[in-house]
Amino acid sequence: MKTLAALKKDLEFNRGLSSLIEVLKAIAVSQFRTLEQRMKTFEKFLSHLESFFELVDVPGIKHPFLNPSVKTQAVVAVTSDSGLLGSLNMQVINDALVELERIPGKLIVIGERGKLYVRDTKIPFVAFPGIIDEERHGQAMQVRDYLINKVMEGAFGYLKVVYPHPLSFTVQKVRTVAVLPFTPTVKPVPKAGFVPEVMLESDLSDILEYLVYLWMGQKLYEIFGFSRLSEFAARFVHLEESAQKLKELDMKTRLEYFRVRHELVDRNMRELFAARLLFTAGQ
Repeated sequence: MKTLAALKKDLEFNRGLSSLIEVLKAIAVSQFRTLEQRMKTFEKFLSHLESFFELVDVPGIKHPFLNPSVKTQAVVAVTSDSGLLGSLNMQVINDALVELERIPGKLIVIGERGKLYVRDTKIPFVAFPGIIDEERHGQAMQVRDYLINKVMEGAFGYLKVVYPHPLSFTVQKVRTVAVLPFTPTVKPVPKAGFVPEVMLESDLSDILEYLVYLWMGQKLYEIFGFSRLSEFAARFVHLEESAQKLKELDMKTRLEYFRVRHELVDRNMRELFAARLLFTAGQ
């Protein structure tokens, strides 16, 4: 059984740790809100991109972005460099490995935590640094360029990205997005060819390659942003759970503290009373 001094020390430690957790929770909320306000999505760009395909004969375009020349795939797993996100990072890696079981290929891991998990599996992979908010755009372009070069070299024809997506501030879900081959949602025009008013100065496949090049960069930039939002939200949830567990532990410690204190006071009173009786009997 702990002494009264040890229990008091535990209570002081719990109080300090609780204050620290509250500060970390406030930081996570602030980071989430700040990034959320800066986040941009590119649905309008995708709409303009797909409007191009309304004017051309999509089935007639021969390009690896539309018609993969190889059956292998690459899977990009977006993890974090931060602690307190073990279960979320593990789920991202597990989902990425499941995709590779379906269609063999290459694993690309973003983030230090993901590298640690994959290294234990002995599966070969290519690694990129974790996402930094101030460098997110440059990192997205770097990964985009690497992936496109590999597709053009014929290293793989299919590309998927696995990342954590924030459904809300308290709920995150790991999503798998198919990036290549690029599949327009618009209906292709008849095989006859282009709309008469459209004049193209460049080759159609070159135009397609450039547009998908731009779209992939913006898509990865957007995914990296959602991944960072999920990190902040998941960290808050983990800290909140820790705060609740600490509160329960603190309550148990307080009960034990008062019980030990009561027993100590009771024992002292009995000893004083017995000493007084002995003193009275001696007189």
